[in-house]
Amino acid sequence: MDTELHPYKADLHIHTVLSPCGDLEMSPTNIVDRALERGLDMIAISDHNTTRQVKVTQKVGRDRGLFVLGGVEVTSQEEAHCLAFFANDEQLDAFQEFLDKHLPPIPNDEDRFGYQLIVDENEEIVGEEEYHLLNGIDVDIDGIYEEVHRIGGLFIPAHVNKGSTSLTSQLGFVPPDLRADGLEINRFITKEDFLKKNAYLKKFGFITDSDAHFVENIGDVYNVIYMQHRTFDEFHKALKGLDGRYIDTMAFRQK
Repeated sequence: MDTELHPYKADLHIHTVLSPCGDLEMSPTNIVDRALERGLDMIAISDHNTTRQVKVTQKVGRDRGLFVLGGVEVTSQEEAHCLAFFANDEQLDAFQEFLDKHLPPIPNDEDRFGYQLIVDENEEIVGEEEYHLLNGIDVDIDGIYEEVHRIGGLFIPAHVNKGSTSLTSQLGFVPPDLRADGLEINRFITKEDFLKKNAYLKKFGFITDSDAHFVENIGDVYNVIYMQHRTFDEFHKALKGLDGRYIDTMAFRQK
């Protein structure tokens, strides 16, 4: 049994063509091919308020040797973006039911916001999200955390240092009593610099990602995760710093 820790390059915040802000080239196949081209070992799909493009991307990833973590970027009632990650199809399906129940039924305006397409591994369009995915759901941050944990997932507020759609932009700060499994920072700051101004958040594990909406940006920023294997459970341990696992968030950038 392999007990050695291995470094895995991981970009855990990538949008597909299903996100209205995602480029039309962001198909599962193009995403996986680009991730491998950039030397990534692991990615996560995190479309806005939907998980419906995750499973096909995971299948393409399995076929090509890339681990694809199932996720979503939820917009809370406070208009703050939060990442959630799940271990299996059952958890993804359960959270999709939650999203379907709480996303406002406001039709998407394709001319204004862009298409919301579901495509298969052959890049054929097989569906479309009717309601606009950039709206906030009618559940606050605490409620989203509770639902993610009820299902068995991980909850990580997204790009918390960003000047918009973040905890900092919406609340003015990251609450010291925030319930979360970790925090994401964007490419414009390192964990060390962030903690210089926010030392009270040092209890959290951190990730930093590309938040790619275009194929060429996949892997521009990535984490190096030290764990035994590429699994949800191993990622969970690394995020929490358990059993020697850890995440290096030095804001690695590729040229």
